[in-house]
Amino acid sequence: MLRSCEHPLDTAYDTALLDLDGVVYAGGEAVPHAVPALEEARAAGMRLAYVTNNAARTPQTVAGHLTRLGVPAGPDDVITSAQAVARLVAEQLPGARVLCVGGEGLRVALEEHGLLLVESADDEPAAVVQGFGGPGLRWASLTEAALAVGRGAAWFASNADLTIPSGRGIAPGNGAAVEVVRIATRWMPEPPEPQVAGKPLPPMHRETVLRTGARRPLVVGDRLDTDIEGAHAGGVDALLVLTGVTDAAQLLRARPEHRPAYVAADLRGLRTAHPAPVAAADGWVCGGWTARAGSDALTVDGAGDPLDGLRALCAAAWTAAGQEGCGLPAGGALVRLGLHTR
Repeated sequence: MLRSCEHPLDTAYDTALLDLDGVVYAGGEAVPHAVPALEEARAAGMRLAYVTNNAARTPQTVAGHLTRLGVPAGPDDVITSAQAVARLVAEQLPGARVLCVGGEGLRVALEEHGLLLVESADDEPAAVVQGFGGPGLRWASLTEAALAVGRGAAWFASNADLTIPSGRGIAPGNGAAVEVVRIATRWMPEPPEPQVAGKPLPPMHRETVLRTGARRPLVVGDRLDTDIEGAHAGGVDALLVLTGVTDAAQLLRARPEHRPAYVAADLRGLRTAHPAPVAAADGWVCGGWTARAGSDALTVDGAGDPLDGLRALCAAAWTAAGQEGCGLPAGGALVRLGLHTR
């Protein structure tokens, strides 16, 4: 269930573990309201750390991009899934020959851990590591990866996100490239599965804790299946912002491990207190809104902040669904609140 926080989140938590794509920026440009909201959160004393499943760029490059957008950051403020998977490989195969299929961020992270990079399955790599490579990812690289895995190389992936948000819409992510290798190795008697380091899995949470030392962290993300699930796995609270992949209708259908502690339209949610829905005789109340789960649909009535209406709807939907995702349609209720769905 959504939680209440009587104080602004940037004073209730010491560190924000912020996803980047769809939260801070999309397609290289800042998400609306992100820059001033982060500046105000930092001024309030909150540490800002940027935690991304995108392994294509180095922390230095990401920090430079953030700084150009008006969000001052240094390399130590950025934690990537490339760093998490590089640590995982180095712990299991120290100094090994590794076939790297990804961008500069992945290559640099692997080399920093003393791993030797090769380009062909014929170089007899001990491991294959896949990370998001952007538009420059070549089909030939995926072929070499599939051949090496088929010959018995250990298989790692920085993350398994099937999609990523971009300035032009939703685009294929590293998980799509991982699927190519999975399909090409189905012929094996025991088809392999990659060890995945990124959110929502423990290696990424461990990397983040090691690098930030956060004591009261708040995960901030736009994806239920990585950011929010990763927060649940790490035992920390999460704020979902509706500026990326997840929309209001998807939030209402979320399973328990995908349900955040807080929800906001954008990063301005860091600067505010958050009310929790309260059970009432005729439904769930938040602010000026009352939501109900009927036999065939979710409804909401009232007036005020649309986010309060969404919070009330979450309480009604999640209570009705229990341990399953809600199957009740909410189209009319969301139209009533003026919330768009994809």
